[in-house]
Amino acid sequence: MTHTPPPRTRGSSQLGMRQYNERVLLQALRLQQPLSKAALARITGLTPQTVGLITQRLEQDGLLLRHAPVRGRVGQPSVPLALDPQGAYAIGVRIGRRVTDCLLVDFNGAVCKRLSLAYRVPEAQQLLPAVRGQLQALRRSLGPRASRLVGVGLAMPFHIGGWQRLLGLPARQAEEWQRTDLVRALQRMTRAPVSHARDTAAACVAELVLGRGRELRNFLYLFVDTFVGGALVLDSRLHAGLHGNAGAVASLPVALAGAGGPPPQMVSHASLWELEQRFRAHGLEAAAASDERALQTPWRQHTQRWLKTAANALAHCIVSGTAFVDVEAVVLDGALARDTLQALIEETRRALDRYRWEGLWRPALHAGSIGAEAGALGGALLPLHAHFAPDSELFLKAAA
Repeated sequence: MTHTPPPRTRGSSQLGMRQYNERVLLQALRLQQPLSKAALARITGLTPQTVGLITQRLEQDGLLLRHAPVRGRVGQPSVPLALDPQGAYAIGVRIGRRVTDCLLVDFNGAVCKRLSLAYRVPEAQQLLPAVRGQLQALRRSLGPRASRLVGVGLAMPFHIGGWQRLLGLPARQAEEWQRTDLVRALQRMTRAPVSHARDTAAACVAELVLGRGRELRNFLYLFVDTFVGGALVLDSRLHAGLHGNAGAVASLPVALAGAGGPPPQMVSHASLWELEQRFRAHGLEAAAASDERALQTPWRQHTQRWLKTAANALAHCIVSGTAFVDVEAVVLDGALARDTLQALIEETRRALDRYRWEGLWRPALHAGSIGAEAGALGGALLPLHAHFAPDSELFLKAAA
């Protein structure tokens, strides 16, 4: 059997100048490929000689591909360079409250293979063996290229057992999640390094690298899933916060506290869980909340009422966030059909019109470009960036 050598290790926290320059070139190609050596020198500020030496090494490592020469009016034809999709691979695992997704992505971040496992409630003792099987299947699908798997990225909610009441988890299962170290469990399942992030932070990574983040430098990211969540991007970097919880909007109060007790939170207004409960209350299939049926009869009337409630909560979150973090835009995405997402965005714009914006700069509101698999895709990007990006702490740390 042919054996494909693994990509050369490029360090972790302390990079030499040579390794750093290699990563700078790889990042430039990831953002704008294909590029000629002259264009790479111009974009990176490196000398043409340095670019020539680095690209030669990267080609030898199997990380770059040459495109057909492009002939200009004068001089030698230029040869555009691009990342070799088969140069490296990563796996993203997203543990959700209703489904677990495992994605295998190539060096460009394109999805090669996806596996999913749906359930009513997540049970650790049943889920972990299933995830092990999916990891093994994805690794086997690479054949001789399995040596080029650089890592596994885990995206999961913080305190998955903490939403016991909303998820309907028995107390025993909730306690089991509290005792389960998923990062360590995944590390035992695979020989590759494991990176990890909060699920909506990982989804934001996918948007930052492959979506709106290519044009926006500062934005609040909101993701409507079983439970709503978010993340924050400042100066084209994911801002994690002190506890890795920046942008965790599920717990944001949507009213003032009073004598009647704590006010309701975003999670009970702008989550698909709430839409599912509306469907169930009228004898309708709850799974329609995540697909195109949500805007069809007989679900449509209930979805429209939910859209108004969710949009009001999202608008409150956006105005509150803008008052603290002066961002240029808000990116809204979710695990719902694109027509439903667009309807939610339009309803949120109308809700934002009802607020007073004196003293604030109203941010633009954009639809996210990734969709339901953003968390798993962002998880897969974590090890790729830990291994190849100029800033090894651009997102999050890899587990030891």
